[in-house]
Amino acid sequence: MAEPADADRVKLAAEAYIYGYPLVYNLDELVKFPQGSSTILPGQVVPYNQFGLARDLLTPDAKFVTPNNDTLYMVVAADVGNGPLIVSVPDTSDRYYGLQFIDAWTNNFAYVGRRPTGTKAGKFLLTPSGYDGPLPDGMQVIEAPSRVFVILGRLQVDGEADLPAAHALQDQFSLTPLDPSGDAVAGIPAPNVGVADDLMFWEKFRLAMAAFPPPSADNEFVELSAEFGLTDADSPFVNPDSDLHDVLIEGEKQAKTLLEELSTRLIKMVDGWATAMHAFDYNLDRCGPGTINAPEWKIADRKIAYVTRAVAARMGLWGNHGYEADYEILWQDGDGEFLDGSHTYELILSPPPPVGAFWSLTMYDKSDYYLVANPIDRYSIGDRTPGLQYGEDGSVIIYMQHESPGPGKQSNWLPTPPGAFRPVLRAYQPGAAILDGTYHFSGVTRTA
Repeated sequence: MAEPADADRVKLAAEAYIYGYPLVYNLDELVKFPQGSSTILPGQVVPYNQFGLARDLLTPDAKFVTPNNDTLYMVVAADVGNGPLIVSVPDTSDRYYGLQFIDAWTNNFAYVGRRPTGTKAGKFLLTPSGYDGPLPDGMQVIEAPSRVFVILGRLQVDGEADLPAAHALQDQFSLTPLDPSGDAVAGIPAPNVGVADDLMFWEKFRLAMAAFPPPSADNEFVELSAEFGLTDADSPFVNPDSDLHDVLIEGEKQAKTLLEELSTRLIKMVDGWATAMHAFDYNLDRCGPGTINAPEWKIADRKIAYVTRAVAARMGLWGNHGYEADYEILWQDGDGEFLDGSHTYELILSPPPPVGAFWSLTMYDKSDYYLVANPIDRYSIGDRTPGLQYGEDGSVIIYMQHESPGPGKQSNWLPTPPGAFRPVLRAYQPGAAILDGTYHFSGVTRTA
């Protein structure tokens, strides 16, 4: 254990951990696709630069943080190290879809889809940073800030009966190299086998920062990382001196504790709701096509931006900017008590959220933020839920409880776990009233 005299170094190590956490966590998830171990696409081996397609809506079997249950996922572990890639998208006839481009550091750097580019068929050219080679005519260029990145696609599905139509559209999304004669891509560097498990995070961080350099404006954070060997060409973690080892272990421990605290402390609630409208505004340098490169969508203070980035990765990896999809997180009832399935609740949406696409409320447990198993296999409820009942004034009452509210209310029932829970309301293509904050998300009433 680090000695008290090392307290300052431990604090700095914790700061370095939080800076690198999204990078390491992101790449750990990305590499699962070519390895065949992804929880979003279970059992699928998806090579680099190919679309992996989820054919069914996610269920509680998918152990992934805060997944949606409204769309089919389409995922690419992309690598432009051998040259540009052409993304082809079909005409979806106004059906919502979005392709979100996420760099190695979890920055959302571009979007293609219904909001930014429409739903007609099209082609887009993904290039490495600084690419100056040939460009095909008529293709919008998307420059990737890091060699490896994620393309996360979401395609709207209106229930099980809609799956065949959605599958037919999924099959028309493709990714092809501009030069098909290239070699196999490098992918993500493998950590040194001589590094012990308790220092593996730091080894992965060292290799990833070299392979996917941060922007020059991050020099302050790079210098901090250098103090712990994270910019060394050779791994200092194979046979570390005991002081470095102890400082890093304690720094990681403190950082993990701080991340959990910040996950709650940074949340500002109104009537029990915490908005994630600006939770993904940490991209300060790498705003490409489809993003809104404006001050109101950026966290100006870099230290705050990167703490926010780490919390966002912990609570909702690969989340959209608020202008693409707004995430509203429900934590407490109208009396300020945290939600728990030992009670019953009513949520009245009057009027329902104004959206350009659709809205839904999805149920998660509070410990892992996973989907919740229930006897009717309903994991979300929203404006596309068959049989959803509306009041005469257009309002919707959603019943959140562990047991059924009875046949007259079951169409509007969102089952909860028996214990603590945390629902999330998603508004795809949020309307102006959501974006400017004039739409009010009403509080939840505990009924028993």
